[in-house]
Amino acid sequence: MAYNLLNRIDQRTRLAGHNRLALLLFRLGGRQLFGVNVFKVQEVLRRPPLFQLPGLPGQFVGAADVRGRSVPVLDLGLAIGHPERNAPGDADTQYLVVTEFNRSVQGFLVSDVERIVNIAVEDIHPPPDLGAESTYLTAVTRFQDELIQVLDVESVLADITRSRMDAVLSPEMVLPPGSPPLQVLVVDDSRVARQQMRSMLDQLGVGVTLLSDGRQALDHLLQVHAGGEDPTRRYAMVISDIEMPAMDGYTLTTEIRRHPALAGLYVLLHTSLSGVFNNAMVERVGANAFVAKYSPHELAEHVLVRLREVAGGA
Repeated sequence: MAYNLLNRIDQRTRLAGHNRLALLLFRLGGRQLFGVNVFKVQEVLRRPPLFQLPGLPGQFVGAADVRGRSVPVLDLGLAIGHPERNAPGDADTQYLVVTEFNRSVQGFLVSDVERIVNIAVEDIHPPPDLGAESTYLTAVTRFQDELIQVLDVESVLADITRSRMDAVLSPEMVLPPGSPPLQVLVVDDSRVARQQMRSMLDQLGVGVTLLSDGRQALDHLLQVHAGGEDPTRRYAMVISDIEMPAMDGYTLTTEIRRHPALAGLYVLLHTSLSGVFNNAMVERVGANAFVAKYSPHELAEHVLVRLREVAGGA
């Protein structure tokens, strides 16, 4: 089943912009179902032979040769501290989920792969607030009466590798002297991504409002308008992730363009995914720019072009 599981991914991508999320469901041992955005998944296969690479953190169990490419392999159950994770000797019953995001390829070991499901975003909810920043849940939902915990695999990988990529920007990346105070609205369901963008914008000397999904962002912008303030004057730009629960970035951009008070907002879509499909959708929904995650200097360059434009016309 797993070998053919992703044959329909090209069809699933048509869900983007229609307020539905495609999830690959899997287990890490025990009954709990987990999910990951299927757009991050390249393929699923039975656990292949692994070889050791020096210097990998302890949660990595080695690397696999996948179609001639060495892919580092993370024990996902161990990485998130799942209490029912597979024992090390369960290799024969494990699967490898090969993913690509943030311009890197890595594999996650899971105990079983279930299926791909389409979930309406109104049925996807924020995780419970446990008062801990280290949670790796980005959303929760249900399928056939089973609870699904949607994992923020970007945060998992970043915490283990300690590579948050909060790079120091070049000194020449500054706004013109005397520029007015500027604000940017950032929308992303990943805790790591929000931290990265706050770090980048702080270095540019720009104020930032952080929200975790498109629905929150649209409601916020409409509240700004209802309060008598022009959202296009409050925010120099909106930087939005694409794949989010509640409302994806394509739908958020479409709703912004439909509303007369919001239509003038500059929207930059920012995603851990890449490919021709995203570029075509960006043009279709009317976004101003698209940058793949995560190169802080490349993102900063795009942001500065817009901020200098706003500062020059203020």
